[in-house]
Amino acid sequence: MTTDGPESDGKTWVEAELQDSFDEELEMEIDDERLMGNLDAIKALRHKSEIDRRLYFHELFRLQAELVKLQDWIAHTGYKLVVIFEGRDAAGKGGVIKRITQRLNPRVCRVVALPAPSEREKTQWYFQRYVPHLPAAGEMVLFDRSWYNRAGVERVMDFATPEQVEEFFHDVPEFERMLVRSGVKLIKYWFSITDQEQQLRFMMRIHDPLKQWKLSPMDLQSRIRWEDYTKVKEEMLDKTNIPEAHWWIVEGDDKKRARLNCIHHLLTQVPYEDIPQEAVDLPERVFNPSYERKVLPDELYVPERY
Repeated sequence: MTTDGPESDGKTWVEAELQDSFDEELEMEIDDERLMGNLDAIKALRHKSEIDRRLYFHELFRLQAELVKLQDWIAHTGYKLVVIFEGRDAAGKGGVIKRITQRLNPRVCRVVALPAPSEREKTQWYFQRYVPHLPAAGEMVLFDRSWYNRAGVERVMDFATPEQVEEFFHDVPEFERMLVRSGVKLIKYWFSITDQEQQLRFMMRIHDPLKQWKLSPMDLQSRIRWEDYTKVKEEMLDKTNIPEAHWWIVEGDDKKRARLNCIHHLLTQVPYEDIPQEAVDLPERVFNPSYERKVLPDELYVPERY
């Protein structure tokens, strides 16, 4: 059955716009599936999600709508939120961060992923380079790795001395208590995966030209030093799990469940509520009868290859 008229055209356009929004998530999901057909050697090792695909998308979009409400409440109330994402390499931190930020305003929600410290930064107070990235009123900041680098990679790779590590463990509880006393809500997540699952995800990255950039020399060392990272993780969680900002562990072998569980939990940690929004009316376009649009030269346009 076909229909004609403005109403039909309008409906088609709205549906197309909604589909574009859904396609953003589908593109990322397809990216996860892209290589599996050609990797028979490791296909049998793959951990398949236990959650129904339809349910996953339904819940993801519902939770993302709640994240928009959270964002509006944070901006309206002047709330300050810091969320730390730590964990094993390839444990899914980046995937969760993408889903959190996917529908949010980057002026309200920022992701901080600092590179290795410069020579100058190495001489600073350890927390100094993180402080400028903390939120002002009405902002939420997601740290894709954080000051806990000192308790993890810097310790395992001997980038920090035992004295520096001990000083970190002495200072970090009080540093975080200071943040909380100043009005910052601090939430800390540790993403955990099994040895076999990390091996599989690393092999996927090795075989995928679009993801090889994710494999740094430090990532490869994390395979060699799996047990060393386990030991320092256990001590870190024990020494830095304070009442003001304790750790939450996310089981990450099932990517989809990990994303939903983490986002749902994050939403329960903040007492947000709906903020009434003023109705928006699209103003009429002003037409100037004397205005003549200039014809721009063809060389200014991007060629239409598709």
